[in-house]
Amino acid sequence: MTYIFHAASGQLSLIYHAIPVESVLKTDSLNVGERDRLRLVARIKDFGEKELGLKKTENYQTINLKSIQNPIHTVSASPKDRLERMTWWFPVVGRVPYLGFFDPGRAQEEKKRLTQKGLDVVMGKAEAYSTLGWFNDPLTMNMIEGSTVDLVETILHEMTHTTFYLKGQGEFNEGIANLVGKMGAVLFVRRTYGPSHPFTIEAKQTIEDERLFSSYLSHLLDELGQMYNSTLSYQAKLVEREKIFSNALKKFAHIKKKLQTSRFLHFDSADLNNAYLLSIGLYHQHFHLFEAIYKLKENSIQDLITFFREMAKKNDDVLNTAKNWLKLQSQETG
Repeated sequence: MTYIFHAASGQLSLIYHAIPVESVLKTDSLNVGERDRLRLVARIKDFGEKELGLKKTENYQTINLKSIQNPIHTVSASPKDRLERMTWWFPVVGRVPYLGFFDPGRAQEEKKRLTQKGLDVVMGKAEAYSTLGWFNDPLTMNMIEGSTVDLVETILHEMTHTTFYLKGQGEFNEGIANLVGKMGAVLFVRRTYGPSHPFTIEAKQTIEDERLFSSYLSHLLDELGQMYNSTLSYQAKLVEREKIFSNALKKFAHIKKKLQTSRFLHFDSADLNNAYLLSIGLYHQHFHLFEAIYKLKENSIQDLITFFREMAKKNDDVLNTAKNWLKLQSQETG
């Protein structure tokens, strides 16, 4: 209950101190680049609603100018000897694979508490988040301080959560939002700025990097999973995983040279553990699955969401159902 009160009060404070975008644009409180990106938000939303079939909301019509840092500090945890996310249950959203804090101090306290339980723990930051239509989400400064491509991707990502969210299925929710954000960003900047504009080139490079990193991460998690599922003792698994982590970092050093953007460059800056890898995998592990189905739906985001919406009516675990469906499609066409 204390955590829920913290989250609710933080959200209400963020909304209370938000100012209408139109009012901010009449002042000199932002630099030229920030003003340009702020003006772009309405166009991104309109594109998402009309061209991608995303839900129309009153989100992002205000901005909190005091939110200098990322508004949410996340804490994730996992046992040391298996790839299993620790989850927390909340009303409406069901089980979620992380806790979010507006106060970094509280996040640090939670990280310490979980670490003392002998768990792998990682603390991160969320660039943005969605309240799934329960509130009118404001923009925060970190969203418009980054690149234009980042902004487009983030807005479309969060719009996807508001449009289609499956209770208690975090991997699916983040996976599809990641796909829609990236593919939608390419479509938007290409139409807005042209096919040869630097923004369009960057958006395409982001997808190429995503494919490369997703494949790398998926293989790493598969290798760890096979080892953890073996008959090795607990202590032997801890020894063996360090060997896998070490080799993974060596492999990443080669992949790093191929990356065209800065999206994944800092992957090796943190100590590898299960919680860290699973928190990243939440977004990136299944990109190839979502992209494959996206292509089968003729690169239509609207048809993709409709496909998964229908699948969710008959299946409780949409991610695994989608994997089996894709295998069947491959067998039929193969």
